[in-house]
Amino acid sequence: MTRVNLTGGAYSARSVIAAAQRQVNLYSEPLPQDLGEAAAVACYPTPGTRLLVTLPQGPVRGVHTATNGTLYAVAGSGVYAISSSWTATLLGSITAWPATPVSMADNGLQLVIVDGSPNAWQVTLATNAFAEVIDSTGIFVGADRVDYLDTFFVFNSPGTPQIVSSLSLSLTFDPLYFANKESFSDLLVTIIVAKREIWLIGSETTEIWYNAGSADFPFGSMPGVFIDRGCCAKYSVASADNAVYWLSQDRYGQGIVLQGAGYQATRISTYAIETELTTYPTLADAVGYTYQLAGHVYYVLSFPTADKSWAYDVTTKLWHELVWLDSNGTEHRHRANCACRAYDAVVCGDCQSGNLYALDPAVFTDNGMPIKRLRMFPHMLADGKRVFYRQFIADLEAGNGP
Repeated sequence: MTRVNLTGGAYSARSVIAAAQRQVNLYSEPLPQDLGEAAAVACYPTPGTRLLVTLPQGPVRGVHTATNGTLYAVAGSGVYAISSSWTATLLGSITAWPATPVSMADNGLQLVIVDGSPNAWQVTLATNAFAEVIDSTGIFVGADRVDYLDTFFVFNSPGTPQIVSSLSLSLTFDPLYFANKESFSDLLVTIIVAKREIWLIGSETTEIWYNAGSADFPFGSMPGVFIDRGCCAKYSVASADNAVYWLSQDRYGQGIVLQGAGYQATRISTYAIETELTTYPTLADAVGYTYQLAGHVYYVLSFPTADKSWAYDVTTKLWHELVWLDSNGTEHRHRANCACRAYDAVVCGDCQSGNLYALDPAVFTDNGMPIKRLRMFPHMLADGKRVFYRQFIADLEAGNGP
């Protein structure tokens, strides 16, 4: 019999006659052909979720491992410090706000939390003391995202083209420490730091800034760099391995997933993914995060309204679906809402409850619920002739226990 190697990822085209390959809760990994392996690619199960701790509120809106080694989480309106024994301590509360993601960053002394409201909060890492950030200059008006570069906190100012910076190793502000995205007239959607540079991602275009060492404002625009792509989902932006990932839009359309690196934006979504996105009620609520596990780096993109999750394997450049099953066997978006590395585990937060999980390849359930795994085959044709298959042999490893 002819061996059929499942070398690709998920690819369900607009017409099933063209392509109908679903790959659900399975990721592909190339095998070394130079060592004589018969199969080119193996499909392995995505990690299950192992419950670590349940926080009193939900959903989990963000997780961050600070430079002091402590894991911090925001669940509902509560801010928690999580110890290595998975004991949660409530530090304080942020303003009641819709259950959208928060952004966290630290400078080794203070952890900052922003949630899109006019407020921000800080945790002193040495003592875990919690307080609201007070700005007497009026330059800080809130932020959707905070990041850190060269001893400075940097923030976007929602609904404006403006970026704001704190003073060095401080959470105080100078009234001159701000600047506007300047190369095009669109507003700033979000920011992110990668490779010691700040990506200013607008609604239609993107600029890259760097630490110019200026007296009035430390950062300046990188000369000659301009990306004619913006962002349609501010929470979709994430970074890994010095690259930036986001769901884009521009003056001509939207719904292409991009990887930004080397002052360029490269399309990583496929026609099949982009066609799928056109069927979603909205793209604006997309949430993105990255993590690394077993040598694979993933960018996960979830759509709360559409109830769908997709994962891009940066290592193999292939996509797969992430699905969670409820008690009726109905497919939903994956439970993870955010992720980070903490205490030798990849920790993720639940999108509906206060549960923190470990993404664990040795666990084959989603917190006790069965995981659906599906791989559909490519079309096998013989120039339009009828084909008979008298037997089917599948290389499967069934079971992992005694």
